[in-house]
Amino acid sequence: MNFGKNILKYKDDILRDLKTLMEIKSVSSDDTEACAEALRFVLQRAEELGLSTKNVENKAGHVQLGSGGKLCGALTHLDVVPAGKNWSVEPFTLTRQNGRLYGRGIDDDKGASIVNLYCLKALLDNGAEGRNTLRCIYGTDEEIGMTDMETYFGSEPLPDISFTPDSDYGICFAEKGILQVKVYTDRNDGKVLSAIKAGNAVNAVADEAKALIYFSETQASDLKRKSRSAEGQFDFTETIDGLVIKSTGKAAHACEPEKGFNAAQALVKLLNDNISEEGVGSLCRFIGYALHMETDGTSLGLRMRDYVSGDLSCNLGKIRLNDNSAYLTLDIRYPVTMDGEAILRRVEKSAKLSDLKVEVIHHALPLYLPKDSETINLLSGAYEEITGEKPELYSTGGGTYARMLGGKGVAFGPAFKDDEVNMHNADESMDEEKFFLHAQICLQAMYKMFTDEI
Repeated sequence: MNFGKNILKYKDDILRDLKTLMEIKSVSSDDTEACAEALRFVLQRAEELGLSTKNVENKAGHVQLGSGGKLCGALTHLDVVPAGKNWSVEPFTLTRQNGRLYGRGIDDDKGASIVNLYCLKALLDNGAEGRNTLRCIYGTDEEIGMTDMETYFGSEPLPDISFTPDSDYGICFAEKGILQVKVYTDRNDGKVLSAIKAGNAVNAVADEAKALIYFSETQASDLKRKSRSAEGQFDFTETIDGLVIKSTGKAAHACEPEKGFNAAQALVKLLNDNISEEGVGSLCRFIGYALHMETDGTSLGLRMRDYVSGDLSCNLGKIRLNDNSAYLTLDIRYPVTMDGEAILRRVEKSAKLSDLKVEVIHHALPLYLPKDSETINLLSGAYEEITGEKPELYSTGGGTYARMLGGKGVAFGPAFKDDEVNMHNADESMDEEKFFLHAQICLQAMYKMFTDEI
């Protein structure tokens, strides 16, 4: 039975509410109150639609349909990463253009959040007879560590079966481990390098970086000349405080850093190639010997892969350097069969060579579900009933709420792999037809969860 098509009658309502939600600048790394506002908006809208809700400490909440039977869940997050640079449209609103929907969060994850809400509305309006309890669960800090789900599941039960539309189609049965660390020292010990500011988020490739250095006019001219043959795009500005160098790159998600171009690594390489080790200081020296321009951790001794989830990736997300401190962040996505603690020890050993310290920001263990699990079978059926095709089972370096679900959930949609959605990049967007195809698949999956004997 194709129940999923019932979502299409709510197209205008979905786009209207999505526009309102996207205009709330719920960047979890910057504004927790805006994230709480986004949660309150969704829960209030749900009540207006005739659904019951619960707010858990303004960090997470749920919208519920039915009671009894098994507890089923569909999880999305309302926070987003910073907009970054180089958008062709306003990032914090919904723009419909050339058959696409643009805006920060359309793919990750506000679009799916509003779709989930209207899936419950469609089930309610069309009289679906539920055997089970269905909850759409919403969080507000997925992008910075998922403490929202720790708070939520501190008082609410884990679902018996669940999915999170926060990745790609088909079905993600394995998620790599995520190790995010801060490598730091208590002071800037560079004699020429005065400051660096690069990147906005630990889990995104830095698309812009700036450095301030003390150089003579002759030295500045020489550096400008050499930059023309260096890898990257650089601009120079003479100021009263020194020479400002701007490096421009291309953002990408930290789970696929090879799809971007890291402005921070390019800038530090230019500095390391043209300034002495004493001039740049210990943090830049570390980047020089431990990272280079790599995204696979080779120079850190971390190049590895397994047959389930593929290669390790390593992303330099942020650098902050001034008179009083110097630090960088690394986001390492490691294969599901590897040991995260051993990887951490290798980073610490490398950092110690420059007298740098290492602090763990976040460590999420890998997720791995058997391909014949009940969850995967249910979602496979929903996908095939809407598309007529069997879904691909794949692994990812991305981190989703699925890893918080005790082996009872996976990532499933919303993006299709032939649609370049620019997640965590400028001009994040989705093909509008594919967006509503996702909505049909999502409703079909939620219909099966709600009505089937599980």
